[in-house]
Amino acid sequence: MSVNKFGLGRGLADLNHAKGTIPNISVLAGTERVVVKSIPLVQIGTNPDQPRKTFTENELNELADSIREKGVLQPILLRTVTGRPYMYEIVAGERRYRASKLAGLNEIPALVKTISNENAMEIALIENVQRENLNPIEEANAYKNLMEQCDYELPDVARLIGKSESYIRNLLRLTTLPESVQNLVKQGEISASHARTIAVAENPEELAHKIISEKMSVADTQTAVKSGVRAGKCRSFSTKTIDQKQLKEMEKCIEKSVNAPVKIIERRGGAGQIVISFKTRIQLEELLSKLS
Repeated sequence: MSVNKFGLGRGLADLNHAKGTIPNISVLAGTERVVVKSIPLVQIGTNPDQPRKTFTENELNELADSIREKGVLQPILLRTVTGRPYMYEIVAGERRYRASKLAGLNEIPALVKTISNENAMEIALIENVQRENLNPIEEANAYKNLMEQCDYELPDVARLIGKSESYIRNLLRLTTLPESVQNLVKQGEISASHARTIAVAENPEELAHKIISEKMSVADTQTAVKSGVRAGKCRSFSTKTIDQKQLKEMEKCIEKSVNAPVKIIERRGGAGQIVISFKTRIQLEELLSKLS
């Protein structure tokens, strides 16, 4: 998959003249003319796939005070929706939207753009990751949703957000932890590094509380996990359900039947493709004959 799939990197400067500073996400540009409009807050709804789930009262109140004094300096990004109790859905800028409501505004400046579900998820994720607004659990779930809902692979997400595959893979391990342990990470009771370490343990909840009560370091936690019992089924996040050895055996079995090279590509939840290659028109006709 090419990074061009994401629609990023084209003509953002064309929009910078619209009003103030807008999110540094170039998918907003292109041939479509986008104009800043004042949209009534009652016509706007939040995005259920917004990566960021927690907004602290203090930060919203501080932003609301700033908005009362100076107004909304940066337009939010909306897309039109149908079948909802509102006309527009937030793609980027939910914090500004919430603070504007607290400030008593009736309208908010916004850029309204035609954006697919897939690109809306990409933009929301990029904005939050770039601004470091997500806690580790929110960030991990955002990557997981992007992979599951948009059928992305690990390299696709890495290119999209500019982080290494190992960074994303390690973070995704957090999504395999029990909800009680994930909540401890959200609350800052244990670090993401501690949580990643205990993700493969048989008793992550017990270890999490031990980390807190005994103020264990990450190194101490790693030692405890190595010396303890690991989960019978490793909790490390994976989008694959078939191991490589079994996959190769399946490919050989099909190749023997069709007498042609075969590649099995497994994707999320066990879905995938079987790719059969041919070199000539005659071989194609032979394959069609065998398959039919």
